Amino acid sequence: MTAPLPEPGGPQRGANPLGRILLVVEQLRKKVPGGIGTVAAELSRALGAIEDPAVRLRVFLFATAPPVGPDPLSDFGLGVVVSAAPTALVGRLWGLGLAKLKREVDLVHATSFDVPPSPAPLVLTVHDLAWRTVPEAYSPHGRRWHEAALRRHAARAAGFVVPSEEVAAELVGAGLGIGADRVSVIEWGADHLPAEDVEGTYELLENLGVEDGYLLAVGTLEPRKNLERLVAAYGRARDGLRRPVPLVLVGPDGWGRRPPPGEGVRFAGSVSAPVLAGLYKRARALAYVPITEGFGFPVVEAMAAGTPVLASRVPSAKDAAAIVDPTDVDAIAAGIVSVLTDERRRSELVHAGSERVKGLTWAATAAHHVELWRSLTARPG
Repeated sequence: MTAPLPEPGGPQRGANPLGRILLVVEQLRKKVPGGIGTVAAELSRALGAIEDPAVRLRVFLFATAPPVGPDPLSDFGLGVVVSAAPTALVGRLWGLGLAKLKREVDLVHATSFDVPPSPAPLVLTVHDLAWRTVPEAYSPHGRRWHEAALRRHAARAAGFVVPSEEVAAELVGAGLGIGADRVSVIEWGADHLPAEDVEGTYELLENLGVEDGYLLAVGTLEPRKNLERLVAAYGRARDGLRRPVPLVLVGPDGWGRRPPPGEGVRFAGSVSAPVLAGLYKRARALAYVPITEGFGFPVVEAMAAGTPVLASRVPSAKDAAAIVDPTDVDAIAAGIVSVLTDERRRSELVHAGSERVKGLTWAATAAHHVELWRSLTARPG
């Protein structure tokens, strides 16, 4: 079992005081922040919205300096500390123990493996161990970098935060001496997408030659997302549909090759959050079948929009999605036909998805982090 979390709540008399917390959000300086960037941004936003000023005044965001103009980190309502190290070199410098943190803090919490050297206790967020479970989906350099980073912090970190019990089990079983008492499972929120941009959504769909009722897939275009099998399955599923249903792929280019284009497949690229919210609402279903995933944001984003979901067994889905084997193209194809045409099944999935996301709020995620930090900074030594 992983370390139990206290119930989140407001400040209480006699409660342990919160130490000075430095939340490292270097992922937000990346060209493609991805799901890790979503966590860093939404956790920061939720922390800045906490009513207790004693919390807000003791949590600081830390990253390298923005390239130009005002710092977007200042929009989160928390103090911002900027590193003097250059963004292009910071990962290498921090990995070598250079560019040490000079500010005195009681705890450093890194939301990714970019961790500044510091004598303060460390909490590390581990989103997944995918470079171990599906090494073929990573470059040799990527595997070496992730493994070295985890090993470097395994002994030192006072605690680890993971988004699911599945990742917790992998981390404890990684052979690095990480005990379950150091691992806390805190699920991510599902309430982060803004109101939809109706005009922008329809403009995109018109440019793609697509009307409402398409099959949607969301995620960075990279091997781990299993898009080649999804596109192949979609091609087989088209024969079982009464009318053509386009497949709209949304997400930035990652590394590796794009899935091959096929009849009915549309590449939308990166879209704004309001347009993404509109795309979820107008989709007939979401298909999300990665080989492995630590959580899986598109699943809960679609559920929050009332869209039925076809997914591989990703942690965010629980039992609220139609689950398929991501390595079986025929199973994915059959699942696509079901979620697009079986009205009874679609209704069941919409209801299950709505129930699944009820408790997934970033306010709860932030509150759990604060209580974890409070418990760690109160420990002697």
